Amino acid sequence: MTLKIGDQAPDFTLLSDQHQQTSLKNFRGKKVILYFYPKDNTPGCTREACDFRDNLQNFSKKNTEIIGISKDSIEKHQKFKQKYTLPFTLLADENGDICEAYGVINKKSLFGRSFLGIQRSTFLIDEKGIIRAIWRKVKVNGHSQQVLDELS
Repeated sequence: MTLKIGDQAPDFTLLSDQHQQTSLKNFRGKKVILYFYPKDNTPGCTREACDFRDNLQNFSKKNTEIIGISKDSIEKHQKFKQKYTLPFTLLADENGDICEAYGVINKKSLFGRSFLGIQRSTFLIDEKGIIRAIWRKVKVNGHSQQVLDELS
């Protein structure tokens, strides 16, 4: 089943970069930008995270939290977060269950070989846990601003 606008966002509980259990339901009352990305410390993922970081004040003014999810470990998230001074939560979905629930695991190819990986995707979830916007196959340049514009 593919998630669509108007669906209830699948709830989850994952460990954060601070080793804390974090659930989507804990953010009720705020909007959430839930973005899925392939891998810490890669060029596109770093640019995307830094763009969200640089726009954080504008998101905060709109009562919006940013949460990043990848299959990287908590330790990798901690290093990534520290290296780029990322002020938002990164969650470790090491077994990929949440990525599967949001439909972001897709067939990819690199240098002629195929594999399953995270397709860069973003979900705007409202204060009641309803999906209000979905971006799939995200192009990093300008994406943070595109998401911010959706909140206006």
